[in-house]
Amino acid sequence: MYPCGFFGSHSHECRCTSTQIQRYRNKISGPLLDRIDLHLEVNPLSQQELMNKANGESSEPIRERVEKARVLQYQRFGESRTNASLNAKELQEICELDSGSRSLLEQAISSLDLSARAYDRILRVSRTIADLEASTAIQAQHIAEAIQYRTLDRKLW
Repeated sequence: MYPCGFFGSHSHECRCTSTQIQRYRNKISGPLLDRIDLHLEVNPLSQQELMNKANGESSEPIRERVEKARVLQYQRFGESRTNASLNAKELQEICELDSGSRSLLEQAISSLDLSARAYDRILRVSRTIADLEASTAIQAQHIAEAIQYRTLDRKLW
């Protein structure tokens, strides 16, 4: 039997047993999850939210920030390389952390029991977040945001 699909929903009650939920979760292994940079929980929109006009930022300024971040990465690495192409050694060289950022990341590694691969992913995403803000250094808020994008590491999975 397949899970009902409502686990974690705020609007529907999950009818699955804990065994069904665990069996479903076990279909994705930890090493596979470690290779995914971002995993987020996205709740469905209510009818009212769906019908209302979005007040969010338009795509144009977002596209401009992304293009500027890519230019920064090209300047940093040369040719057409981006943060996504960095190996572990390059990450350590490029992603220097101040004491506050390092402390936050160490705390996350310890409390979330993160793997070395998850650590690298957080560094890579933090560097990208910093690039999107045109920040030369990775700051604690960049680390915190990158950690938030790893929902499945936070014992939810």
